[in-house]
Amino acid sequence: APDIPVIDQAYSKLSNSITVEWRAVPGATNYMLTAQDGDSFVETIVKNSPGTVTGLKPATLYRITVRSINSGGKSQPSPFRKVKTVLAAPILSVRSPSCDSIAVSWKAVHMAAGFSVSLMRSDGLGRVLKQNTTNTSLIFTNLDPGTLYTIKAYAWNANGMPGDDFTYNQRTSPNVPVDVKVAFSSGDLRAVVSWMPTEGALTYSVTVSSGLLKLRCNTSSASCMVPSLQCSSEYDVSVTAHNDAGSSEPTDAVSLKTIPCAPVNISIEEDEPGHLLVSWSSVSLGHYYVVFVKSDDGLEVHCNTSRTQCHFQSDCGFTYFISVFAYNKAGQSPLGDVLNYTTAPCCPGDFRAVFVSSDTMRVTWAPVRGADLYETRAAGGSGVLLCRDTATACSLSALQCSTPYNITVYSFSEARGSSASCAPHYVATAPCSPEIKNISKEGLSVISVQWQPNNEEAIYVVTARGEAGLWHCTSTRNSCSLMDLPCGSAFSVSAIARSPAGQSLPSYSIPLETDPCCPNDLILTQVTQSVTNISWSVGRGAQTYVTTLESPKGQAKCHTLQTYCLLGCITCGTNYTVSLRAISETGLTSSCTYQGYSSSACCPSGVKLYRLSNNGIRVFWRASDQTINYNADLHGSKGNFSCTPSSGLSHCDITKIPCGDVYTVLVAPVTNKGPKLTFCPKKIYSVTCSGSSVGMVIYRGKSNAKHI
Repeated sequence: APDIPVIDQAYSKLSNSITVEWRAVPGATNYMLTAQDGDSFVETIVKNSPGTVTGLKPATLYRITVRSINSGGKSQPSPFRKVKTVLAAPILSVRSPSCDSIAVSWKAVHMAAGFSVSLMRSDGLGRVLKQNTTNTSLIFTNLDPGTLYTIKAYAWNANGMPGDDFTYNQRTSPNVPVDVKVAFSSGDLRAVVSWMPTEGALTYSVTVSSGLLKLRCNTSSASCMVPSLQCSSEYDVSVTAHNDAGSSEPTDAVSLKTIPCAPVNISIEEDEPGHLLVSWSSVSLGHYYVVFVKSDDGLEVHCNTSRTQCHFQSDCGFTYFISVFAYNKAGQSPLGDVLNYTTAPCCPGDFRAVFVSSDTMRVTWAPVRGADLYETRAAGGSGVLLCRDTATACSLSALQCSTPYNITVYSFSEARGSSASCAPHYVATAPCSPEIKNISKEGLSVISVQWQPNNEEAIYVVTARGEAGLWHCTSTRNSCSLMDLPCGSAFSVSAIARSPAGQSLPSYSIPLETDPCCPNDLILTQVTQSVTNISWSVGRGAQTYVTTLESPKGQAKCHTLQTYCLLGCITCGTNYTVSLRAISETGLTSSCTYQGYSSSACCPSGVKLYRLSNNGIRVFWRASDQTINYNADLHGSKGNFSCTPSSGLSHCDITKIPCGDVYTVLVAPVTNKGPKLTFCPKKIYSVTCSGSSVGMVIYRGKSNAKHI
């Protein structure tokens, strides 16, 4: 076995080990170190000096021996040395209660008389802070916020021997962030909070609180976005810095007012035609309001106000789209309800009323905006007439004549109803048709027409219509006279009423026939001594005629369809009154008087011829009246001869009459005018020649010859 080693020294630098130094023993390959504490011991094999025995208890007295070892065995233990292990290191509990302090605490260490704690920045900057204490805690203050510090602590015993040290790195909590700014985004109701970075801060938390509502945002950068904010809310915004040591104090609260909420309870009223009143409920944090009103034709107007209502001008028949926004410094409220309001349609214009018949009126008007339906109301007479249609025209029928009507055209829309303030139009119907009560004859060519007046302030026009033409008379009363109607004409008589409102229908026609016309020309021709022919021109309207010749000696009458008549039993040389009655088909009679008629004087009797000397002939007759003048005519083949006696004589002479001829002798009264009478009896005489002179005068009548 090798020799016994000799310990030079033994000491303890750590609380769980003792280091031994000895002189080397020749031939020894290993050494065994033994630390004994009472009955317990700890052995360690080492190669050479120095060697350390570990696993010991702190602040404990040990007996230290060394034995050398080789292949031959172990040597005897060396003389022992007594060595006490140093104190155990205090186990630190470190925290940073504020951004500029670190608090250190530990549990009591066995056999420790005091403790030494030192602190310095881990980056080596600044000075080392050291404190000795017999307590088990202490605080370092006035430190840099957010800075990493290295803390070393150890305990010493009563002899001042330091024990193990304990090192701990601790960062101070961060300082309060500064220059906090809040940027509010009104479009999406979120806020971006930013600040200056704080030394030593690893993370930041942003707290946005309003009452019981708290919103948080955590970030490692110097800004943070807080979403889902509520409108019309006021928030307190604070920022806290964090690191592994703890948190800073929150920053002073920054006030954040969000945009106002969209106004609610929006109502629209048309307080009077043409004026819209828009009102709404007050909005929290709303400083002022803007109302936008856009009409369906694209025109938009707006109103700024700090109140909760606005007035707008409106037009009939438009639809308005209305939105209300609230504003404050944060911006504009979100879009709320968009209301639409349709005003009542306009009252129809360009009103026109035209009568298409006496009791039917066609009403037309121009179309208006917003109207889906039109109603025409005619008030007057005994009630109200209604007409509803989508067209811009309406026919009102069964109107009462001579009646004023107030006609109003209303327009309707499904959204708003009717235009209730449309002005009526006054229209009067035409007068009622008059009823002819009587037609009477007042005089020659004068007809009186009477009717039942049934209108006020009307002018009545009576018309007689016939082939002869038109005749009129007018009156504001109940009768008028038709003047100068032609005779022998048929008329249809009707009456109408006129007023500023128009003209009535004609009354029922009454037939009227005027008396037949008297013939203009009447000619009397005496055919024979007792027969007279009367002829006349046609009397218009006459169908038959009655002619009469009347004298004290008697009367001659003829009733005929013709325009001539032969009247017999006429007394010659008599004055007659001539009358004619023209009678129409219906029995109307016109009595016509003409100039008196005198029948011709009576024909003479006893006509004879006597021979005279010097080839002459005397014609002799017996006159019916000595005051009548006669004329004698002889007609023969050798010539015609005549003679007229002096007044009062009943014969006349014809000289130098040729003989040897047959003569027709006619003696007839002389008329004042007109042709000679030829109806007196004619006698035929033969005048013979005797030698160179007139011979016998022979009367030939019915083959009889009479010799004179």
